[in-house]
Amino acid sequence: MKKILFGFLSAMLLTAAVACNQTNETGDSLERAEPSAELVAAMDRYLAALDTAQGVTMHSIMVMQHGKVLAERWLNGWTPDSLHVMYSVSKTFTATAVGLAIEEGKISLTDKVISFFPDKLPEQVSDNLAAMTVWDLLTMTAGHDVDHTYEAMRAAAQDPQFDWVKNFLSYPVEHKPGEFYCYNSIATLMLSAIVQKVEGENVMSYLQPRLFEPLHISGITWSETADGINHGGWGLYLKTEDMAKMGQLFLQGGQWNGKQIVPAAWIAEASKKQVECVPAGIREEQLESLGMTKANSDWLQGYCYQMWRTRYNGYRADGANGQFILVHPDKDVVIACTSNSRNTQKELNLIFDNILSAL
Repeated sequence: MKKILFGFLSAMLLTAAVACNQTNETGDSLERAEPSAELVAAMDRYLAALDTAQGVTMHSIMVMQHGKVLAERWLNGWTPDSLHVMYSVSKTFTATAVGLAIEEGKISLTDKVISFFPDKLPEQVSDNLAAMTVWDLLTMTAGHDVDHTYEAMRAAAQDPQFDWVKNFLSYPVEHKPGEFYCYNSIATLMLSAIVQKVEGENVMSYLQPRLFEPLHISGITWSETADGINHGGWGLYLKTEDMAKMGQLFLQGGQWNGKQIVPAAWIAEASKKQVECVPAGIREEQLESLGMTKANSDWLQGYCYQMWRTRYNGYRADGANGQFILVHPDKDVVIACTSNSRNTQKELNLIFDNILSAL
């Protein structure tokens, strides 16, 4: 790691370019620009802190400001061409597909979930299940008391023909939808299934001409169910620069290379706080004993549409073990990073304290 530190300054000196508010995305790659001396020093501090941090194992980080890549680094054997598992960063891409389908008039936020799958309903449809909407899925307020995703994963591993949609609709809905937050990855799979139902193709195929091709994102993969539904809430593999492009698209209000490829109104709604939230698998009554407060936790800032609000007036796509697309409009900054970290709050703290503060 010390050799990496000493070699960092030369690796950080990138091709100079004129700063502007939007990136020039005419080629496959984002533009690069020279970092300031302050950012070079900040990155040195950040790497030094990583060298002693417990529970944080970084694989990559890319820092953008004013539409240009100012710093990028790959660690622990990872390279710019490496496809990295996104875990729940996948959710942001699924939600974007929902936003595009809404723009096309195929879906509305108030559509009832059961209306899309009349052939997969349980014999008795509860009032709460009947009331569940697309908005409830997007905001993790479907009404379930617990997340059934891992239970479903185990069942699917035993049954090659496992029906994820029918399984989701069979679970009891203990709470009135829209009123009880419970992080729920299988709810995102349902969003993926809804897009596929109304568009006639899975989310990855649907996004290909609408998102991936305009952003020059290629060579990626996304896992599927037995019946060809992208898992939605997980299973997407991207390069770090692909992540940065998605963050920059959001920062630019859905515009790319002079074209509005995602509606600006959707970007605004998808990135603002919709509901109060708690970390996945944790109840509100547990927060005090865990020492978690709004002042120190990035999982208590509010949930958006398949993204989280972040301290310092930002928002993020967020995947397990420290996959992040951080967007901070106040500073015109996007930071993308991958890792295999056990302490993801510490990972964010290191980025905020060393890098974001220097921009």
